[in-house]
This record gives sequence, structure tokens and C-alpha cells, in this order.
Amino acid sequence: MEAAQLITQVVDEHESELVALRRELHAHPEPAWQERRTTAVVAARLEALGWTVRPVPLSGLVADLGSGERTVALRADMDALPVTDETGDPWASTVPGLTHACGHDAHVAALVGAATALTAVHRDGLLEDRVRLLLQPAEEVMPGGALHLIQHGALNGVERIFALHADPGVDAGLVGLRQGPLTSATDRLEVRLTGPGGHTSRPHLTADLTFALAKLTTELPAVLSRRMDPRAGVSVVWGMIRAGSAANVIPETGLVAGTVRILDAGAWSEAEQAVGDAVADLVRPYGVKAQVDYHRGVPPVVNDETSHRILREAVKEVLGPTGHVATAQSLGGEDFGWYLDRIPGAMFRLGTRTPGGATYDLHQGNLRIDESAIAIGAKVLAGAALLALAG
Repeated sequence: MEAAQLITQVVDEHESELVALRRELHAHPEPAWQERRTTAVVAARLEALGWTVRPVPLSGLVADLGSGERTVALRADMDALPVTDETGDPWASTVPGLTHACGHDAHVAALVGAATALTAVHRDGLLEDRVRLLLQPAEEVMPGGALHLIQHGALNGVERIFALHADPGVDAGLVGLRQGPLTSATDRLEVRLTGPGGHTSRPHLTADLTFALAKLTTELPAVLSRRMDPRAGVSVVWGMIRAGSAANVIPETGLVAGTVRILDAGAWSEAEQAVGDAVADLVRPYGVKAQVDYHRGVPPVVNDETSHRILREAVKEVLGPTGHVATAQSLGGEDFGWYLDRIPGAMFRLGTRTPGGATYDLHQGNLRIDESAIAIGAKVLAGAALLALAG
């Protein structure tokens, strides 16, 4: 039996187990850096399959199968979000205020499914060299748990890496593929203004901090669009503004905070300096002082040409020629970019919407996924690993 056929057969045989695993993980979510139960559950399954498992400090693991000089890695993230589960499903979160609202439970189940299929491939002598699994903590917090795994040797000897991410805007049974940038760099920005306050009847005797804060909030995005290459897709969006406590008092302090998202990796390296310079220029006429706290988050996920081609061929082999659709670049952040900052690889979008059903949004408490997607993800991950090693 050919490897692609074996992958399909094995995943289909174990699909109900993978769905049950996803439901178990969904019912017992764990926040970033505390995913110890999830790690233990997955470690036990992989060890039973014959994988060599190495736990990583705090949480997470690295698991290897096969031998040889070449290694290809598959990654899944496993942390939940501080969001209340609103699904009402029998397997809804049992932890108040915490749920898998980004599909990481499905990511983990798909990784275990790929491991199950690759075990059968290895047993039949069809696995060339080595496959490594990365079970990663803390994707939802910047700069992300990817750096933690990298620091503990997860990429040592790895030549290429693949991952998936749930996409509730794509029908189950399909995956979304894109060559080049898939997500954006994501940074956090806080600007604190200070100046002498006073009465609103005498703004000329104060630094009108609230006015300065308003000008900064509205004009910084426009200024950056002129100071940075517009093709870089720089987006500044504010999530918090704080200043003042009375209508007739000009405050002494004010704060604005938000995110900076950048589609281009090159522009990402220039953004912090550009933001700092622009803020200083914008507030200078108003006599206030600005403290800029720029927190670099994650780089963009950029799928290289070869890895994209491998994914496309894997989809064709395990799903057929109509198993994929084109997917657009997202302004969302994803710490898988840290791996691709070091080695080539690619991420694909896993369709999780029931055909003809509702379209949900990630990071929302009512997120539901079509669980048939888990087997799809498992097949594509396993197929991509084999094709990468065969190339």
C-alpha cells in the first residue's frame, strides 16, 4: 500500500478516537504556560505509539519517530483563551472563564492523528529519516511559546516545519493554502503622555493633554502610512484610551494602547523606530512629554515556495485535486513565524465550518468547529511530512 493510502486508512480508522480526544481537551482547557495536563495526555498517547518523547520545562514536548540525518517537524499549539464557553455542548469547558476559542484543541487532536498515521507508515518501512512533533505552549501570549521550544532545542537538526490553524470561514473538508506571507507581524504599543494639568477654562496655561492625546490617536496611523512603505501594510488600531476624571479638568496624564500589525517582515524591523519618531513629532506642539513602550511581538508567517508546493501536493494526495482553496493574508499574529524565521516551512488553514452552516469567529465563546476537520488536518500534516522527506 502506498504511504498516502495508508495515511488515509489509518486516520479514518481512528477518527472517532481523535474526536474524543478533542472533546476531552476542550472540556479541560489550560492557559498559557500551564498546559501540563494536556502535555501529559498527549505524551501518554505518543509513547504508546512508540514515539520517543522529551518533555520541555513548564509545559510542552518534543517527540521523534524514525532515524536518519534528515528531520521534518510538525507543530501544534495547545493553550486556551480567557474566554467563557458559550456553546452549551456536552463537552463544553469545565473551567470557568477559560475555553478553546481558537481551535487549539483541534490542532492537538490533528497532530496526534498525524502521529498515529506516521506510526503505521514507519511500521511498514515507508518512513524515510525522522519526523519530529512539537507540542507547543503559550501561542496566545506574546512573544509566544515557540521561542521557548526553540531555546530547548526543538529545531536542532530540523530542515523544514509544517503547522495548521483552524479557519471557521472555510468549509470542513477543505484547507486554505497561500504562498508567501500568511499572517502579519504583531506588536503591542503603549504611549503615556504627561504634562501640567489645569482648568478647562484656561487651556493656554496648561499643556492640553487630552487634546494632544486625541491628535496622537487619530494622526499616528496616517503619519506612519506616509513614513513607511505603504506596501508593508502597517496597521495601528487602538484598544484603550484613558485620560481624565472630570469634564472641566485638564488631566496631567493620559494613556493610549493598541497594536501595530505589519504584513512585511522587512518593515517590521523598522517599525519601532518609526513609531517612536512619529509620536515625538506629533505631540511636540502641545508641550507634553511622551513615553513610548513598544513591545515587539511575533514576526509574520511567511510560507516559502518549496514548502507551499509540498503542502499542495500533500493535499492532492490525501484529499484529491479539489481539496484546497486559496486563502488571504490575515492581520492576525501567530508565533509560528518564529520557527520560519530560522528554517523554511509553511502553515495551512484548516476549514472548520460545517458546509451550509453558521460561520463563527475565532476568539469568541460561541466558536464551534465541524469535527470532521480533525481527520483532514491529520492527513495533510502526515502527508506533508512524508513528501518533505522524500524530496
